[in-house]
Amino acid sequence: MVTFKSLCSGKDKIAVIGLGYVGLPLAVSMSKHFEVIGYDLKSDRIKELESGFDRTMEVSTKALRDAKILFTSKPENLSLSRLIVVAVPTPIDGHRIPDLKPLCEASVTVGRYMRKGSCIVFESTVYPGATEEVCIPIMERESGLKCGADFTVGYSPERINPGDKAHSLENIVKIVSGSDQDTARFLSDVYGRVIKAGIHLVSSIKVAEAAKVIENTQRDINIALVNELAMIFHKMGINTDEVLEAAGTKWNFLPFKPGLVGGHCIGVDPYYLTFKAESLGYHPEMILAGRRINDCMGKYVAEQTVKMLVLAGKRVKGLKVAVLGVTFKEDIPDIRNSKVVDILHELKTYGIKVLVHDPLADAEEVKKLYRFDLQSVETLAGVDAVIITVGHKFYKKLGFSRIAGLCRGKAPVVIDVKGIFSQNEAKKTNTTYWSL
Repeated sequence: MVTFKSLCSGKDKIAVIGLGYVGLPLAVSMSKHFEVIGYDLKSDRIKELESGFDRTMEVSTKALRDAKILFTSKPENLSLSRLIVVAVPTPIDGHRIPDLKPLCEASVTVGRYMRKGSCIVFESTVYPGATEEVCIPIMERESGLKCGADFTVGYSPERINPGDKAHSLENIVKIVSGSDQDTARFLSDVYGRVIKAGIHLVSSIKVAEAAKVIENTQRDINIALVNELAMIFHKMGINTDEVLEAAGTKWNFLPFKPGLVGGHCIGVDPYYLTFKAESLGYHPEMILAGRRINDCMGKYVAEQTVKMLVLAGKRVKGLKVAVLGVTFKEDIPDIRNSKVVDILHELKTYGIKVLVHDPLADAEEVKKLYRFDLQSVETLAGVDAVIITVGHKFYKKLGFSRIAGLCRGKAPVVIDVKGIFSQNEAKKTNTTYWSL
């Protein structure tokens, strides 16, 4: 059986499956202490990493080139390792049902190439029970080996916050669990070599799975609350930011902000928990209520944009609106589950032509996933309104005057979803301004 000693000596290797936002930083950090194999299905991704380029912007070129990692898209290379970390995406489908296909395919691959005495640890976000109910049976079937006797399993949920350089992998406490106590302690030693913030060992894989899935569910519900408050305060003519700032003077007030909730975590993880709950005969009310609110925010922003255009005396059909930002959050290139797209779809139902710009999103990925073209800033001139959907540093540096100046006429209309500018700046340019 693989041991901490055999990893430290180089006798055994670690393989990381899935080299995205989660897997790549983990592989790079682990390569400082162990021999590491980095595996990804996409050969293009492997070529980029070998050249020192990370399109996720999570790992610098220098760190990538300094890392001693065998990057590969050949699954047979996994047989060279006896500790395998699975860090593949766990999205939802068009019906908001957990899509375990990437996880199942990874389990098939692991089962086919793992050796006796291996330990497999999963980092992908799942519902409680998925590792033992879904992944282990697949690996046993494909390998002909038995969990517990021939290999062991662990679960240590990822906690990466894309674009956050302060809360990096090494600086976040790591939850660790195993199929038995020896495996849990072994994984604690391995992760302990990498994680400076410390290890939190839990009693079972299900506890670790549940802890991960509620982290983002809690955030989702809190954001839904402030989104609902923002809609209420708008009807009252009250500035939401000012209310939150005032309430924030109390020591135990939680500082959440209204906005679009997309991405591969907060807008997805709650559906994994509710899926499992409903399979057990329990209908979760609060979690789904929060999801309904957050899933409708794109439509709400689009409707407010149309109202602002009408109040500005414009006939809506045939107008042009510029949307600044399509990634799911600021200063990262990730476009997965972007709720900005909901704004675009709703505006188009009013006969509005939408032009989209983003300085970080990959134009080919946007075209492939959402079927529209990204524009340059110059091509946006002469629009009837601008919606700032993502608070990229690029837009802050561009400045309010230039953004408002993209509008034709003397009375620009600017919808600032995240409130990166202010009403005072809008007044200086005679701009009709609205924010959540």
